[in-house]
Amino acid sequence: LAASMGSLMSVFSFWRAGKINQKVALSLMPLSFLGSALGAYVVYLLPEQLMKNVIVVLLVAVAVYTYRRKDWGDVSAVKQLGLAALFGSVVMAFGIGFYDGFFGPGTGSFLIFGFLFLGYDFVTAAGNAKALNFASGIGALLSFTLSGSVLWTYGLLMGFAMVIGAYFGSRMAIRHGASYVKPLYLIVTTLLIGKQVYELLFK
Repeated sequence: LAASMGSLMSVFSFWRAGKINQKVALSLMPLSFLGSALGAYVVYLLPEQLMKNVIVVLLVAVAVYTYRRKDWGDVSAVKQLGLAALFGSVVMAFGIGFYDGFFGPGTGSFLIFGFLFLGYDFVTAAGNAKALNFASGIGALLSFTLSGSVLWTYGLLMGFAMVIGAYFGSRMAIRHGASYVKPLYLIVTTLLIGKQVYELLFK
C-alpha cells in the first residue's frame, strides 16, 4: 500500500516531465500487474530463504555490471526494438512483477537495470521502472487485500510519507539527470545487498 502510493507520485512527476516512454510503459504495466498479483497469491508456497539467497547474487551482479559501465545510461540509445528485445521486455515486466508481489526487495533496481539494458538513459529508465513498479504494487495490493493481509492504518501513514519523499526525489532526478540517479542507484543497490546479507547471516 505504502509503496504503491509513493510510486504513483513518482509516475505522475516523471510522466509530466516527459521522462516515461508512454507507449512502452502502458504496454508493459498490465503484465507487471498480473505477474505481481500472481506472485502475491503464491507468496506462501515457496521458501523465502531461497529467494534471499538468489536475490543477493542478482543484486551484486547488477551493481558490478552498472559500476563497470562508466557511461551507461548517460544518453538514450533506444532504437526500434527487435523481436528479442520485445520478448525480453515482456519477460522482464511479468517476471519482475511476479517477484515484486512474491518478495519485493530490489524490484526498482532490477527494473531500472532492465530498461538501461534496452538502451534508455538513467532518468527515463527510472521513470519507466516507476510505472511498472506502480502496476505491480497495485496487483500485489489487490491480492493482499483479498487475503486480509493489509494493515491499512500503518500503510496509509507510511504511504503519505512516501508520497512526500517521492515528490522531492523524482523532481531531483528529473532536474539533475544521470549524474544524480546513477550514484544514488548504486548506493541504494549496495545498501540492499548489505541488508540481505545481514538477514542471511544474523537472522
